[in-house]
Amino acid sequence: MRGLRWWICSLLFASTMINYIDRQSLAALAPFLKIRFQWRNQDFAWVLIAFRIAYACSQWVTGRLIDRVGTRKGLTISVAWYSIVAALTSLATGLRSLCVFRFLLGLGESANWPAACKAVAEWFPARERGWAVAIFDSGSSVGGALVPVIVVWLYAKFGSWRLVFAVTGMLGFVWLTLWRLLYYRPEIHPRISKEERDMILRDKEESGRLEKEFSHSLSLRELL
Repeated sequence: MRGLRWWICSLLFASTMINYIDRQSLAALAPFLKIRFQWRNQDFAWVLIAFRIAYACSQWVTGRLIDRVGTRKGLTISVAWYSIVAALTSLATGLRSLCVFRFLLGLGESANWPAACKAVAEWFPARERGWAVAIFDSGSSVGGALVPVIVVWLYAKFGSWRLVFAVTGMLGFVWLTLWRLLYYRPEIHPRISKEERDMILRDKEESGRLEKEFSHSLSLRELL
């Protein structure tokens, strides 16, 4: 597969988009849920706070996890986790259970950006990394824009907010199938072309050499 790194980047874009669809589905359903459960805005705010606390605190942990288990396995765990939680949100019975589900969703979704950035570092030469990060990060805007269309259409079509959570949660499992088939490190990838592998590895060697030279120059300055 020629240009394999850009296929990898497309998968990162898709994971970010799905991440935001699962995250923003609740906001799109908020008017219906407030009427259904007779919640005030102050009540609903606790659901958002639960997600944000989990997301902010767990990024420290998930970033470390990605470094330890690797990008392929780490992002697999993350997407499987939050897709299951997103689908199970359809079982919520009230404010407390919804807060629990959103807290668990925040724990899983926090790994997407650390893992995607690590994947870019593994697959892209330094001169292309800014562009690759911009592409996958734009998935958040696309996902946010698609949420009102997807969620409102599903709700209008079937009249069930539970079904909306179940359907949007399944998107991650479709993505996981492609991810497991396509993502390996370039050093061991069975479908990468020799030219692309050589280009990526050559850039890594050059970057490592420059880092060593820079560190050596700093050491000399400290001695002087």
